[in-house]
Amino acid sequence: MTTAETVDIRRASDRAATKISWLDSKHSFSFGSHYDPANTNHGLLLVNNDDRVRPGQGFDTHPHRDMEIVTWVLRGSLVHQDSTGHSGVIYPGLAQRMSAGRGILHSEKNDSWTLTGDPEHREEVHFVQMWVVPDESGVTPGYQQLEIDDEMLRGGLVTIASGMPEHANDAAITIHNRYAALRGARLQPGQSVELPLAPYLHLFVPRGEVVLEGAGSLLEGDAVRFTASGGQRVTATEPSEILVWEMHAGLTAA
Repeated sequence: MTTAETVDIRRASDRAATKISWLDSKHSFSFGSHYDPANTNHGLLLVNNDDRVRPGQGFDTHPHRDMEIVTWVLRGSLVHQDSTGHSGVIYPGLAQRMSAGRGILHSEKNDSWTLTGDPEHREEVHFVQMWVVPDESGVTPGYQQLEIDDEMLRGGLVTIASGMPEHANDAAITIHNRYAALRGARLQPGQSVELPLAPYLHLFVPRGEVVLEGAGSLLEGDAVRFTASGGQRVTATEPSEILVWEMHAGLTAA
């Protein structure tokens, strides 16, 4: 376990980027061709991708293995289809988790009208996709989605996904790692929340602007990596959304 307290601010502009005709993706950690051996993870979190996908486009069918993949949509809608037979439309407030386990194929596209029969839309989808390692390899691939009430999200930090035993009774999706939990909140100007205490924390601001106690302003796309820390207050200066990973182990201890 890490014992030295650190607060490491990572600015939005410092992220690696993949930008092609249909995709604008910002990577908080090494991803794809963007490899930095000094930036592969924080705690159990390996991927924090901030993605925008044009309508009618998306990620064709591709494989994953031994990874817990959580998707959180901020605007628009995203269609998920996988080799276990699951398909559906993910939209703001609907948390989704895919456990890749011993192997799964899936696709993600901004073409919800192909499932709903609604008229074709021209709105891009904006979502954050986060990957954490499972604490057991080779599990049966699985899928879960759950509506997270907007009123709850506006009332403080809400557990969106967790494998921690103490969250077993929370209204959240489950992940296969007993040391990790994802929290989220939608904050109005002046509203604040207190960060949990943990050996590893990752705070991401996908929308808006907030002030982190003792560290100053965080803009959209900024992130903070904490070790042996927590308890600081995060206060919104404009309508904002935050995502917080609380992790009680690192990769070597999971």
